Amino acid sequence: MPNTMRAVVFDRFGPPDVLRLEDVPVPVPGPGRVLVEVVATSLNLSDWECLVGSPLYAKELRIRSPRNRILGSDIAGRVVAVGRGVTQFVVGDEVYGDNLMLKGGFAEYTVADASMLAHKPAGLTFTQASALPQAGAIAVHGTEHVASGTRLLINGGGGGSGMFGIQLAKRAGAHVTAVDNAGKLDFMRSLGADAVIDYHVEDFTRTGPYDRVLDLVAKRSPLDYVRVLAPGGRYRAVGGSMRSLLGIVSVGTIAARLRGRRVGMLLVRTGPSRFVPLADRCVAGDIDIRIDRTYSLADTPEALARVGEGRALGKVVVEVGDQLS
Repeated sequence: MPNTMRAVVFDRFGPPDVLRLEDVPVPVPGPGRVLVEVVATSLNLSDWECLVGSPLYAKELRIRSPRNRILGSDIAGRVVAVGRGVTQFVVGDEVYGDNLMLKGGFAEYTVADASMLAHKPAGLTFTQASALPQAGAIAVHGTEHVASGTRLLINGGGGGSGMFGIQLAKRAGAHVTAVDNAGKLDFMRSLGADAVIDYHVEDFTRTGPYDRVLDLVAKRSPLDYVRVLAPGGRYRAVGGSMRSLLGIVSVGTIAARLRGRRVGMLLVRTGPSRFVPLADRCVAGDIDIRIDRTYSLADTPEALARVGEGRALGKVVVEVGDQLS
């Protein structure tokens, strides 16, 4: 194993052109961690937020971990070294998982907490497996109370979490309305959405009412979200602007309770228990993994721009290493 590796690094917040490809030391796994030779890393909106430093919580995460110069959390690859105390993996195992706390996926090697990884199913490629952990966990958690007849709206339905969320909700028998830009309407229909809304043309908070709303990009007033809910309805936000999120957990929570609704944040539990069952359904052919585009490690800035600018249909993946088992 080499002492150095190629990695896409950044030292300040900014657009994708602040990223650069650089030779850096290969990290060493500490107790409870493993060193993974990265084959594929899928992109999430969290990568874009940590790059540009917005919303504010993304900047706070970066300030608290200034040594983390390499983004990329949803990884798939091969174990090449194990730290003390790791018993569930050995060198050569094919693994995948959400390495959100440590990141480092936009590199040839990365250290990951063993508890965040699972064995990659033989029925999935590394690229497919990398698409699952973070987006899948959000979708699973965001649709777990959906049942037959539920009227569900997903705002941001054309991205990675939306891709899984639409399918999961439809399999549960829900009526799904998906919201995104005009370029994603046909894509969301292909996933099974019953109705689609171009947010540039129609205000989704004046449609409905809905029993459940899963908001992946909250940017509106919390009172707008209360208005769109049916009696007893529940709204949950995953990400969005700081102003909207603060409003949701303060004014929105109170206003919703007064009207017999519930408004709040979706606190997503991480780890293999959240995405492995979804992976099993993907292997069985029940849920599709839609890969929008793949990029080389050197083209990571272009990949991030596609995600951050809202152009991705499903998942974008950076392929780093050899896909062959």
